Amino acid sequence: MSPSPSPQERVHSEEFLHTLMRRQLKLSVICAATFLVVLLGLPLANYWAPALMATRVAGFTLSWLILGVLFFPAVWAISWYFIRRSIWLENDEVAQVQAAQEEAKK
Repeated sequence: MSPSPSPQERVHSEEFLHTLMRRQLKLSVICAATFLVVLLGLPLANYWAPALMATRVAGFTLSWLILGVLFFPAVWAISWYFIRRSIWLENDEVAQVQAAQEEAKK
């Protein structure tokens, strides 16, 4: 039976990296799926609801308003969420290791 690694060794272990990478992969898939919904949603909305998308809003058709004005902020919001959540995941992993260090000291 091998001794359990110290918390300092755990930070640099394969298990730690695999756990972090798995959590970040899940986040990446969620953000990519959201981006694809935003990207493919406009053509699908134009196909399935042409009358709605031809509605004029502030002098533009709704489809051009979404494409020209709202698409960039939507992509920015997805990117912002990805970056914030990724940083949180890394900090959470570090906090778990630090908590294990504190518990090992007791």
